[in-house]
Amino acid sequence: MNKTTCPLDCYDACSVIWKDGKLYGDKNHPVTKGYLCPNLNTYLQTQRIQKPRYKGEEISMQKAIDILSDTLKKSTKTLYFKGQGNFGRLQDAPIHFFRQLDATFTKGSLCDGAGEAGVVAGRGESLSLPYEQIAKSRVVVIWGRNSSVTNAHFLELIKDKILIVIDPVKTSIAKKAAIHLQIKPREDLSLALLLARFVYIEQMEDHDFIEKFTSDFDYFVDFFREFPVKTLVENVGVALEDVLTALMLMDKEKVSILVGVGVQKYAHGSSVLRAIDSFAAMMGLFGKEGCGVSYLGNSGVGFKNIFEKGKKQVPFPIVDFSEYDVAFIQGSNPANQMPNSHKVIGRLGHTKCSVYFGLYENETSKLADLVIPAKDFLEKEDMRFSYGTDFIGRMPKLHESEIGISEVALTQALCDAFGFDKLADEKELIETIVGNNVYEKEGYLRNKEYQEIPYSDGFYTDDETFVFMDEYDDELCEEEGYFLITSKYKYALNSQFKRDKYIYLPPSCGFAEGEMVRAISPYGEATFEVKISEALRDDCVKIHSGTPGVNYLTPDGISLHGDSAIYQDTKITLQKVV
Repeated sequence: MNKTTCPLDCYDACSVIWKDGKLYGDKNHPVTKGYLCPNLNTYLQTQRIQKPRYKGEEISMQKAIDILSDTLKKSTKTLYFKGQGNFGRLQDAPIHFFRQLDATFTKGSLCDGAGEAGVVAGRGESLSLPYEQIAKSRVVVIWGRNSSVTNAHFLELIKDKILIVIDPVKTSIAKKAAIHLQIKPREDLSLALLLARFVYIEQMEDHDFIEKFTSDFDYFVDFFREFPVKTLVENVGVALEDVLTALMLMDKEKVSILVGVGVQKYAHGSSVLRAIDSFAAMMGLFGKEGCGVSYLGNSGVGFKNIFEKGKKQVPFPIVDFSEYDVAFIQGSNPANQMPNSHKVIGRLGHTKCSVYFGLYENETSKLADLVIPAKDFLEKEDMRFSYGTDFIGRMPKLHESEIGISEVALTQALCDAFGFDKLADEKELIETIVGNNVYEKEGYLRNKEYQEIPYSDGFYTDDETFVFMDEYDDELCEEEGYFLITSKYKYALNSQFKRDKYIYLPPSCGFAEGEMVRAISPYGEATFEVKISEALRDDCVKIHSGTPGVNYLTPDGISLHGDSAIYQDTKITLQKVV
């Protein structure tokens, strides 16, 4: 039996068995318990890039490396642009070469950076809530997170809990909730402040926790009292009675709040997470059994980062590819995934040489001058962290293949060509990263730095206290039209695997299912086939992430903090295609 770990960008990091050329779930894993998602179940059936090519012609791997080396030697300005197509730690190996080359790196995120900035501002470090603690909760709040799609293994943990779902969409899990607050998009911060106001009015705050483990509480009280209750209720867009019912369900209970990335895809995204955390701290929900707020945690806490980026960095969402002689794009599909696709594609076309290094054909590989296929996760040594739990996943080499080249091997070849310092081999690199920071429990590696109850010994701020928010900045989205929601699709992971093709509209929209509509935003337009969904508010439309055309509509700006993309900070109008 050969055991490995799923490489995909997902909370769960499934434990996987490789047997007779097929992938199976590991039934003994305490969290993933043998269930694999649709993406991993079809992973081996997805057609890979077989051979390198240059200017449309297939070439050998050695020829591709030679072309890449020669091109980089002539470049005066090189960009290293890396996505998260594979979450293995050794996927960062090319950083070792590009740092010595003095290339420009990206900073921030297309995913979660704004929210992480908000969490870190209050807590000092973003830790996931261990699954054992969620299992001990009495009440679970699912806030902007469709767990049935993005981390289905947690459904087993919460099946007997009192569920409160906060989401503009009536997701499948919302239908099972004790109460669903179907709030207006972009108003999660208003809801957090409204909850805090009524915690204060009803004297539900945890005074002992606040006194011992927090700072600036009085400033937070002054801050949220600036917002009239009536205004907050109007902003949130749900009945005050329902908000109060949700709050009463949480009173004096063990509460876990599971927050998704959808709440922070806005300019003020960091403030949204700060507000949610501040509400939770007011209730004393940190450092206690069965309680906490879980966002995308840093499961690499305590581990050595052996691949430090160079000092020249540009925010991920607003990279201008046309400024570079060479754009080396690894494990990413910016022509589809970056906001304002029209501008991105135009700029890629003006790069002197674009290089795509990855597994699959996509919009970016088709535009690239040089295409280099990568090894898949079964064909190389690696390991990964999980941002949903504190498990450390082993990823040993289990399969030989003549297709592609690993990140470490490509890095070594480039270092040879330039006479740069080389890397150690894969197994030695893994040992250096892991060090003594793991322990084994029931046959699985866990992060030794993780506390059984996160923040029970204090926070990671300078004085080890939680810092409440006392202000926030925002750049209001004032366009007319529908709010755009860009959630994950069940059968795809962003632009990988089986992508969706529809725009989902509420029944009140005036369009019929199957009609073609042109969606228009201040940044561009795209045409989609209509699906009618009763799960949507009347002021919302939904287009899944990765759907061809969706990012022609999204703004190419960045969050006020965290250098993160702000995909949902726009509104769209619709026209029937005749």
